[in-house]
Amino acid sequence: MESRRFLRTLAGAGATALLPGGGNAARHAPSLRYLRPPGALAEADFLANCIRCGKCGEACPNRCIKYFGLENGLDSLDTPYIVPREQACILCMECGQACPTGALEQLRREAGPIMRSVKMGHARVDQSLCLSYQGKTCGVCYRACPLQDVAIRVGMLEQPQVLAACVGCGLCERSCIQIPQAIRVIPNRDGAPA
Repeated sequence: MESRRFLRTLAGAGATALLPGGGNAARHAPSLRYLRPPGALAEADFLANCIRCGKCGEACPNRCIKYFGLENGLDSLDTPYIVPREQACILCMECGQACPTGALEQLRREAGPIMRSVKMGHARVDQSLCLSYQGKTCGVCYRACPLQDVAIRVGMLEQPQVLAACVGCGLCERSCIQIPQAIRVIPNRDGAPA
């Protein structure tokens, strides 16, 4: 696996060198909205500590962790990320237990430590797309949330209201039946609440 990563990195460096601007466009304009795994350090520290070993993805029982190729620039090459609409994080915290460098914190799977340390992003509801705000009761996002009434609550007709304690796991976004989805997680790359 290490030789394959080395060859991919070498090929990527060569390909990036051929691009106008040496890949600066990719470095400054991420190609997709993505989340870092739970417990990730602030982005600069995460990138400095992640050794691109792949152990977090191997440990993930939900198979939501993917790895960047060149689409997000050389700095992100082979680093883990999650696209919640494709497969959200179930907050099992196995990735942090597998991380050998501390780029992902080791956290217990308990509400307290998760709410204090997991800052993947913050969900936002687009009321113009949400069925519950259009007079049709839904509540799917609420039922998908592992932190019901702490991170999200529902009002009349199951209208979702995201609370400050949302950690950004993406289960609400993944479960939303609307296309495009009415609830999206806005990534947090600084380690502070979004």
